[in-house]
Amino acid sequence: MQIILSHTNLDFDGLASMIAAKKIFPQAVVVLPSKLSPEVNHFLAIYKDTFPFQRKKTVQWHHVEEVILVDTNTPDRIGDIKELLTEEVRYIVYDHHPLTEDTVPFVEGNMENVGATITLLSERLQADNIPVTPFEATVFSLGLYSDTGAFTYQHTTARDLEAGAFFLKQGANLRVVDQFREPPLDDDQQQLFQQLLENSELISLDGVDILLASHQQSHYTGHLAQITRKLLQVTGADSAFSIAEMGKKTFITARATSDRINVLPLIRSLDGGGHEKAASAMVKNSTAKHVLLTVKDNLSSIVSPSLTAKDMMSSPVRVIAPQTTIETASKMLYRYGHTGFPVVENEQLIGVISRRDVDKALHHKLGHAPVKGFMSHKPITVGLYEKIEQIRELMIEDHVGRLPVLHHDQLVGIVSRTDVIQAMHGKKGVNISYSPSSAAPLKRQLTETMRKHLSPTIFQLLAMIGEEAGQLSMRAYLIGGMVRDLLLEKENEDMDIVVEGDGISLALRLQEKYGGKVRRHDEFRTATWTHPSEFKIDLTSARTEYYDFPAALPKVELSTIKEDLFRRDFTLNAMGISLHIDEFGELLDYFHGFEDLRKGKLRILYNLSFVEDPTRILRAIRFESRLNFEMDSQTERLAIQSANNLLSVSKPRLASELVKLFYEENPCIGLKKLQKLSLTPFIIDTPAEELLAEKRFDLLYQWQQDLNKDDITTHRSIWLCYMFLLTTGRVKDLSSLDAYTLTKQDKEVLSDLSSLLFSEASLNLSNSLSQTDMHIKFASYQIEPLLGFFTLIKVGNKNSLFQYLLKRSKLKRKLDGKDLKELGLSPSPIFRKILFYTETCQLESPSLTKTELIEKVKMKFSLN
Repeated sequence: MQIILSHTNLDFDGLASMIAAKKIFPQAVVVLPSKLSPEVNHFLAIYKDTFPFQRKKTVQWHHVEEVILVDTNTPDRIGDIKELLTEEVRYIVYDHHPLTEDTVPFVEGNMENVGATITLLSERLQADNIPVTPFEATVFSLGLYSDTGAFTYQHTTARDLEAGAFFLKQGANLRVVDQFREPPLDDDQQQLFQQLLENSELISLDGVDILLASHQQSHYTGHLAQITRKLLQVTGADSAFSIAEMGKKTFITARATSDRINVLPLIRSLDGGGHEKAASAMVKNSTAKHVLLTVKDNLSSIVSPSLTAKDMMSSPVRVIAPQTTIETASKMLYRYGHTGFPVVENEQLIGVISRRDVDKALHHKLGHAPVKGFMSHKPITVGLYEKIEQIRELMIEDHVGRLPVLHHDQLVGIVSRTDVIQAMHGKKGVNISYSPSSAAPLKRQLTETMRKHLSPTIFQLLAMIGEEAGQLSMRAYLIGGMVRDLLLEKENEDMDIVVEGDGISLALRLQEKYGGKVRRHDEFRTATWTHPSEFKIDLTSARTEYYDFPAALPKVELSTIKEDLFRRDFTLNAMGISLHIDEFGELLDYFHGFEDLRKGKLRILYNLSFVEDPTRILRAIRFESRLNFEMDSQTERLAIQSANNLLSVSKPRLASELVKLFYEENPCIGLKKLQKLSLTPFIIDTPAEELLAEKRFDLLYQWQQDLNKDDITTHRSIWLCYMFLLTTGRVKDLSSLDAYTLTKQDKEVLSDLSSLLFSEASLNLSNSLSQTDMHIKFASYQIEPLLGFFTLIKVGNKNSLFQYLLKRSKLKRKLDGKDLKELGLSPSPIFRKILFYTETCQLESPSLTKTELIEKVKMKFSLN
């Protein structure tokens, strides 16, 4: 087990370095020290659920084998955690502090004199091509700017500036860095700061607090911008105006942290300039008192209306009933990645159960108990029109991550920390993960593309479905593989329709108006409508799969197109096309699937996707092979991390994916990817050496291709031969494959392979075997197991064996039972012997005519 540690009284460089180390060592556990610096503590009050931190009490320290130490190089600075580590622990160290006699010996890492440790880790991230999200880049910048004094401290190096440039390229938000970083003030500046603070007034305007501070002095003091930022930090205001009269000039500096405030218009009215959140002006021959009045009179012009809970909340709300068991609640939290659920009874909110409460109950082995015994009975709630500022304060003060939204005492939504963060930072802010509550989707108009690449019948069907859905006050969307292939200009007529509403009702209406047949699945609220023209259309109610957890209230089963698309496997399959009459042909792309298609990237929607369904790993490999795409680095890394979860999947489920990978796609490409991701040991009990498996696959696939050239196709069970080629190739390996069989044909292939392997020694295979000899030995076996067997065995010239199969597959009997009757024979077992003989003759001499064959039969069997 690996853990990541840093020093006590953790600062921003230590925090940033821990997060970066987690990206480099994804299987390591990040353990926060018991003491954090005030600025880090304040930062984590908002962002603590964004990163997978753990406290020391949750770690099984006896399993720790390796410690990744960042921003310190001595265990003495990690506090009491040091006492929990054994002497056998190995260390990896990344630190910018100098080497001392207390520096711990380390097996890997980097210690160099740069301005911040995060600089060293950023260089490793770039060298390993590990992607960095905008939010991570923001946190890394916070550590960098803090430890280098915004690149002004003497120990700052050129490498720190390069790291800063890299973070900016990844989308770092410097407004957040500014908000949390605290610059130092000298004595003169400190005095001016105190005077401004004492002579200040806090004005509340539509939910935001604006500080107006003024002072008059005879001499000039610089860095008013830093002083103003300090005023913001100390008072907690959303904006601050510092108005300082210095001699005959009055200086005005304005700063704002709220997205609702734009100080620039007011500053421009004073002949100043700058940006929306930072601007300044200088006025001659005007007193601070006069400027203060001017600013106060125009404050309303700088404040925009506040965002409310209604603007940010997710709806409908995932809820659970009070009788839901702790174990079920835990599965739901894990499935949806939430920190808690509202508890609802008789449509009234009666409590909230948090992940912490659930974990405690499970720790005490109370998974069978209902959540009502562990929930908070008086949850903090907000109204529909509660402003973001109050919501943020509630989250900070009461340490809650999710606030139920009530309207007329009814639960109508929920606001999470993620919702607040996204609202605070806007489109250019953080990008923690994709979520159904994310911003509006990217839209493109595809009507003409649909006309061009779809048949007129299908195009008219889609338009008709959209129109009928509208008549029922529903919205219908074409989703999934057909949308993907339409954008790739590939043929696909497999129509999947998602309905915001009841899919069965829409199917029945279509049947009533246009005929055809409907097959319904009431449990899933889905139906298949077969149009009179024989086209089959699957109609699904948009849902969030609450049926996985029967304790969930049924009213939240039906959902929106956003929720439905979010449960898909990859971004390229999570796009929809609106069929509604007013929006027909518009592409809904919440998760940037179109961009991934353009770049040839395969990307999962959220980090738990492979944990939730490990078979998606195999599906990803299949899509790579079929579309010639590549997983992005994050998806590939998560696939490797989740590989062991394949062990928990039933063999038939794995088989349903493997049969497509090894039969429908190029199995050689699939094999290489399986090996790259180290998946084979989780599928095969006794895997063969990688190079040997590759050679086997190449040969079998080449033989398949040669057969195809002669219009000879192998049946689907050939995939089991590829599975067998993954093993060491012994008879006992076949028994482990029996659990993978899906059909009677699969079992027959394994049976034939077993028989062939058992008789291998007695078959006496050699290069000199005639076609007759081979037919005598192999005529009773199917072509598929023979292909697998010939690939596996060790003989000098396998080509002669394959040529036998090729000839046998193309063989058309020139004599049959009717011909034998004409020779005066009555049906008897000898018919079989004679016909088998004619096959051997044809294999040896394909040019033989029917007459010549009859002569041979007469001579062989003494017929007159």
